[in-house]
Amino acid sequence: MDFSLSSEQQMIQDSVSRFILNDYDFDTRRKILGSTAGYSQENWSVFAELGWLMLPFTEEDGGLGGSMVDLALVMEEFGKGMVVEPFIATAVMAGGLIALAGNQAQKDDYLPKIMAGELQMAFAYAEPQSRYRLNNVKCSAVKTNDEFFITGEKSVVLNGNHAETLIVAARTSGETNDNNGISLFLVDAHHPSVKREGYANVDGHQAADIWFDNTPTLGLLGEQDKALPAIDNIIDKATLAVCAEAVGAMQIAHERTLEYAKTRKQFGRTIGSFQALQHRMVNMFIEHQQAKSILLMAALKMDSNNGRDGKALSAAKSRIGKAASLVGREAIQIHGGIGMTDELDVGHIFKRLTTIQFLFGSTDMHTTRFASL
Repeated sequence: MDFSLSSEQQMIQDSVSRFILNDYDFDTRRKILGSTAGYSQENWSVFAELGWLMLPFTEEDGGLGGSMVDLALVMEEFGKGMVVEPFIATAVMAGGLIALAGNQAQKDDYLPKIMAGELQMAFAYAEPQSRYRLNNVKCSAVKTNDEFFITGEKSVVLNGNHAETLIVAARTSGETNDNNGISLFLVDAHHPSVKREGYANVDGHQAADIWFDNTPTLGLLGEQDKALPAIDNIIDKATLAVCAEAVGAMQIAHERTLEYAKTRKQFGRTIGSFQALQHRMVNMFIEHQQAKSILLMAALKMDSNNGRDGKALSAAKSRIGKAASLVGREAIQIHGGIGMTDELDVGHIFKRLTTIQFLFGSTDMHTTRFASL
């Protein structure tokens, strides 16, 4: 089987790689994290100019028609630079839901703005009690005079503090854990009845807890009461994206550790000459290569099944989660105390890898899901 990249895929990968190498070094990232916004609007405009924000959308919707493999290629390079701009939150999740469930008028209104880098969005689906159960929705939407009003709370909404428009999963019928009865709504994030508390997660990415107090909606997205399949679909795509990001981050963690071991001296010798540490760094390399292989398997299977393959995806998330844990911990331990300082990128990589292990379902959750499929 030929795993070589097409000329278009190679071009996309090279463009992202050059951007990370030339314009997104570690010091630049630290300055971005220290800014008020926590991400760079200038970089977001560059993403749009280079066409990366068009990648997840079909040609019919004005995009590039990128596959899951294409998305994985971009996210792997983003992982190498620990990119904090809200690509997944806006382009993959919110934009993906509009492309998947929206009517033509909604697509025409929102998708061009997303692809042009003119609109920030977020998908508010998780709640404090829901854990990883996508059907566990208490936040409710009640219809009054042909208009829906939302009341409830959403937690850890990625890019929720900067989004201008939100997509909110709310219950329109049934009980809290019912699969049916969940609907998607577009909401003006700046409406007075919306309260947002933004913060930076441990990995530096922006998120928010959001409260709705009888908030009017901008419209229903998709069919009422039947939004769960669309939510499942888009969370699976986001999961593959963070798996690819983890693979890129693991590569850099291993490379940095190898470089450090060649220069750090102890007992008159470089620590890389100690056999015990050599074995540990080989294990890091093996874990990264296995993670990369299972990521490619999942992306190819999802592409061959219209973007869906829960079993392959959960296998990848479970395996990559375990690899991320080992590679992250070994990078820190071999570096020693300096590895956890803010001045060294290894500590930041460790934080991102740790966060990814719990994003869109933990390692244990996906192991259980894999066994059930």
